[in-house]
Amino acid sequence: MRGLLAVEAAGAAASSASVLNGAVDWWRNVNESPLWQDRIFHALAVLYGIVSAVALVQLIRIECRVPEYGWTTQKVFHFLNFLVNGVRSVVFVLRRNVQLLEPEIIQHVLLDMPGLAFFTTYALLVLFWAEIYYQARAMSTDGLRPTFYWINGVVYAIQIILWLVLWWKPVRVMVIMSKMFFAGVSLFAALGFLLYGGRLFLMLQRFPVESKGRRKKLQEVGYVTTICFSCFLIRCIMMCLNAFDKAADLDVLNHPILNFFYYLLVEIVPSALVLFILRKLPPKRGITQYHPIH
Repeated sequence: MRGLLAVEAAGAAASSASVLNGAVDWWRNVNESPLWQDRIFHALAVLYGIVSAVALVQLIRIECRVPEYGWTTQKVFHFLNFLVNGVRSVVFVLRRNVQLLEPEIIQHVLLDMPGLAFFTTYALLVLFWAEIYYQARAMSTDGLRPTFYWINGVVYAIQIILWLVLWWKPVRVMVIMSKMFFAGVSLFAALGFLLYGGRLFLMLQRFPVESKGRRKKLQEVGYVTTICFSCFLIRCIMMCLNAFDKAADLDVLNHPILNFFYYLLVEIVPSALVLFILRKLPPKRGITQYHPIH
């Protein structure tokens, strides 16, 4: 009986090993296949294109609803979503050509700049929530927008300096520094969502139960905070791995599967979900107060 069990266990182990080896071989074959590389990158381009189109349609709907307010926070948010996802779509359509560009710094700029713009897009949402929170507590919001512009200016300035140094001296340590800086920016964004999304969520929880729209706004803030915190935290972790582990390198053609799941988790799905959650059009003029960007 023991012998039979041992034989069965050995057979199960061999079967599991065979399946694992088969999966590893499939992963390797897909990564090394130019056909599959192009298919996966083009699939990413299509997904980014869809999200970009949805953001543009929503922007047009908002403009038709409240044209008199100019560039509101909501309009700028949707415009940046349209821009970021549109640029990503074009880059992935031309991904193989991008990899051939010289000097190599151009590749880094084309692949990293949309990520910085993604940070700015969702930092704008944190700013909007911070303004609502401070206004509700009768606190001054005068310093919020200058701080937002200052933070973004510093982030872009440091990244541009890193790119220029990398162009002047393309060594591995500069690539690592650039990726770790981006990881730090992503962590900063994740903490921003946790701080102001959490504060706004707790404040809404203290509102009277019969408050109009309280439950819906509570769900909206809770969902968006969770989604954005998670996506920026995942990006932070992946950037750290990307910096030190060549197997996690996202800037090469022969890691298409890793690229697909990375961009799906940190940009495409979060953007699609947030656009869906924030799909409600603003009220028409005269119904309630709106928040324009000055």
